[in-house]
Parts: sequence; structure tokens; C-alpha cells
Amino acid sequence: MKKYIHLFVLAVIVAGMILCLPFFDSCEELTEDVLRVHILANSDSAADQSLKLGVRDRVLEGCSAYYNGCKGKEEALAITRDHLPEIERLAAAEIRRRGFDYPVRAEVGEMFFNTRYYDDFTLPAGSYDALRLTIGGGEGQNWWCVMYPSLCVGAASEREMKDSLDTGEYQVVTGERYDFRFKLVEYWEGIRACFRE
Repeated sequence: MKKYIHLFVLAVIVAGMILCLPFFDSCEELTEDVLRVHILANSDSAADQSLKLGVRDRVLEGCSAYYNGCKGKEEALAITRDHLPEIERLAAAEIRRRGFDYPVRAEVGEMFFNTRYYDDFTLPAGSYDALRLTIGGGEGQNWWCVMYPSLCVGAASEREMKDSLDTGEYQVVTGERYDFRFKLVEYWEGIRACFRE
């Protein structure tokens, strides 16, 4: 009897995964069309966390014009790579302006992110290309959002999202906030990340 229960549970899981395949595909396409930004604070102290947010604001403000007229994520990625020294200088200037002397490092690479719920949209777990800024030791709580399309910039709109993402990706991002499929994607992407290392 136990054997049949295990087989039934396995069958339900497999059926659920098959039914979610279109959702999984849209999530994977989304990771290919989005450039994220990830900022690591020096520590969890209130001062370092406040500094992280100041650096965030300065960098987002300084970078917002870079992506005007951008035709896609690959172009946004190339622009970001071309402007890494400038981005690092913006962050360093804000750090100094606030009276700190931490070093800061800007880099672009592929990074794993868990599912993230924002006010109006959700990004599924997966490996995304991202701009990462590491302040000092980078041991504090981090902050992340979407650099392209510029969803974390105040001027971002629903129209900008619709223009940058295909229909399936847009439905993933703006669908139900606590969809069980996001948890399945998170498990699946976590397993895939283990095999990539």
C-alpha cells in the first residue's frame, strides 16, 4: 500500500510539473531578457545600510539615461560593461560624500536570485545577468532590482514593461503574487544551479 501512495504522489508531482512547463519556459525566457542590479552593503549596521541605499539612488539616477532607446538586454549589458568605470566612480563619490572610505567594486556577471516580490511585479528565481556593486566587505544585507528594463527607476511604467517583455514574460511578472508555480521554479532553478557549479 505504501508503494502505491509513493507512486501516486510522484505521479501528481510529475503531472504538476508538466502542467507548469509553459510557465517554466516563460520564466526562463525572462531570465534571458532582464538585466538586474545587485548592491551589497559593507555590513548590517544602520549606517552601512543607509549608505547602500544612498549608493543605490546615486547609481540609478546616474545610469538612467544609459538605457534610453535600448533595443534589448544584450545592448543594455554591453552599455553596462562599457560604463563600469563610471558606475564605480558614481558609487565611490557617494560613499566619500557620506564620509566613508570603503572601496567599491562594480562588475557584471551571471548571478542566481531567489524569487523576489516587488510592489507591482514578481521576478522568478533563476540565473540572471546582473550589475553587482560590492561596498567594502560586501557582508551586509543586499538590495536588488531590475536595471533593464528599468523597473526599479521611479519613471518605470507598466507600458515600459509591456514594451520590453513578451506576453508570457509579462504575465509571469505581473501575475498572482504568491503563485505556487514560483516556488516550483525556485526549487527547479536551485537544483539547476547546483549542477552548474
